[in-house]
Amino acid sequence: MQTRSDVGTEQVSDSRARPASALVRQSVGRTLFEMAFPLLAGTFAMNAYALTDTWFVSRLGTLPLAAMGFTFPVIMLLTCVAMGIGTAVTTLVAHAIGRHEHEHAARLVTHGIALIVGVTVVLSAAGYLLMTPVFTRLGADIQVRVFITAYMHTWYVGAVFMALPMLGNGILISMGDSRSASGLMIFGPLLNAILNPIMIFGWLGCPALGIMGSALATVVAQAMTTLWLLRLLHNKHRLLTRHFSRGNDFAATARQITGFAIPSILTMLLMPVSATVITRLVSSFGHEAVAACGAAQRIEMFAFVIPMALGISLTPFMSQNFGAGRMDRVRIGHKLAIRFALVYGGVVAVVFFALSPQLASVFTDDPKVSATLVSYVRIIAFGYGMMEVHRYCGFVLTGLHRPASTTMLNVIRVLVFLIPLSYFGTHLCGLKGLFVGRLTADVVSGCIGLIWVSRTLRLVP
Repeated sequence: MQTRSDVGTEQVSDSRARPASALVRQSVGRTLFEMAFPLLAGTFAMNAYALTDTWFVSRLGTLPLAAMGFTFPVIMLLTCVAMGIGTAVTTLVAHAIGRHEHEHAARLVTHGIALIVGVTVVLSAAGYLLMTPVFTRLGADIQVRVFITAYMHTWYVGAVFMALPMLGNGILISMGDSRSASGLMIFGPLLNAILNPIMIFGWLGCPALGIMGSALATVVAQAMTTLWLLRLLHNKHRLLTRHFSRGNDFAATARQITGFAIPSILTMLLMPVSATVITRLVSSFGHEAVAACGAAQRIEMFAFVIPMALGISLTPFMSQNFGAGRMDRVRIGHKLAIRFALVYGGVVAVVFFALSPQLASVFTDDPKVSATLVSYVRIIAFGYGMMEVHRYCGFVLTGLHRPASTTMLNVIRVLVFLIPLSYFGTHLCGLKGLFVGRLTADVVSGCIGLIWVSRTLRLVP
């Protein structure tokens, strides 16, 4: 009979016998590049979901485009819950892989999938039943709600297929399989881009479904992506196990996941909370303003694709190196990420300022919508660099197993700065005041994030 010390000795010797993961042995710059570069095409494609839907729906007119603007905070709500659970599972799996505990990693993945499916089904059902009061409170009138209902009825039914790839991509990255993750991220949006015009406009014999066709195209594309993901996790990485059928095992793992997921979800939920408040403020300026801001938000999501590829890699990189005791690599990785965010943000700000009229013309020929979109981009883009700094600081803190600190960092940005400054800016200077409030919040919160992470890294041996 083995004693606990015998088991521990076996685990240590087994750990030493196995080669260290590439995430903890290659140079930091090379490791982050090799993780992020394959994800570039994938993150471009992932953001193309929203951009493709918005572009095709914009061909239907201003009211359908405004409807897409109103759906943004609600879709972001479920997306953030899925991302919070996915971040928790990714962080724990990366830490387990760093400690050479593959069986524990497989249990985390399997139970994480079961957990995210259950949570998504519950939230989707609630959203489906409360659709009218929710969008009425957001400021949507009856004309726009017709289009919102047509889109969201379908989207809610397929929301689980949105959630699972978000969980799975992070797991693949934590396994060092960025290429497969990128392939998944390209496949879904490409299929979505093909299906959108077919289902919206009735091509190839398909009935013209209008805005509902856009939602259906997204659901089908994400469902196919989910099937491919599950096959990869099971056949290639052996990360699906039957242990979830044992209630005690599932309960224990679920507690471990939710310990990380709840702070991450609270952090993520601040995004739709702020989006909801800002959408409500913008709606007082009319449908054109909502349409413009909705399109601009999707343009800026596309601008974040390159830094997002690095950001997706940061948490598993930090967590694996933290698990392996390589804090020197954590510090170097943080410095490289911050420098990249500032340089990239500055370049994007200049490009967007110069090309904003051309970007607006892609989505609308309405002069009011175009003028608002140009104003949004030209003001807010100058905070993109510091916004990424703030975001990267959160990824570093999560990778260091400090999700509560990440939550507090985001609470400060959203509740202390973003919402109050947007509110007062709107009442003092209209829409431009709202945009200046967002810019100020991004710059100040980025500075706070830098100070917070620097102090944390000094305290960790």
